[in-house]
Amino acid sequence: MSLSLAGNGTLTGVDADASGLLAEAGGIGSNVVSVTKTDTFTTTSTSYTDITGLTVSITPSSATSKVLVLFNVFLGQNTSAFANLRLVRDSTDIAIGDASSTLDQVTASSWTGGADNHFTVASASFLDSPATTSATTYKVQLRCAGPSQLQYVNRSRRDTGTTDPRAVSSITVIEVAA
Repeated sequence: MSLSLAGNGTLTGVDADASGLLAEAGGIGSNVVSVTKTDTFTTTSTSYTDITGLTVSITPSSATSKVLVLFNVFLGQNTSAFANLRLVRDSTDIAIGDASSTLDQVTASSWTGGADNHFTVASASFLDSPATTSATTYKVQLRCAGPSQLQYVNRSRRDTGTTDPRAVSSITVIEVAA
């Protein structure tokens, strides 16, 4: 593949999905899987719960490959509290904070302040070493930090006004050859 910069600053010679360019950069990105969630999700659970539509599966080409996982989740809440998220590989929590007797181990967390139209984003990136060539599933889980809370994905609590937002959340996995 050859790349050139046109006079207007446009990069030419790039594959439509750029995977060829990434592959030439050392095996990065020749295996990319991404899902986008455009609908909403609501939970009252104080246990970690899969966010419907934020699950992706990748089959690494080598057991020595790493997998770069990126996610963004847009959140609303009904009270002033944390929305806690975990990244899970198959059934194992990964990329979480150190254990504490009283604190929740999370991958990412967000605080909306509890106003009707408050809306935040929780994001994370993690370079995982799954050490397999079998299909591997990554997903994002969410839990309410306390009872009587509601957590919303891709919407605010109010979700009725003409200025209330609706958003899109996503999870992307990229194989990185070792």
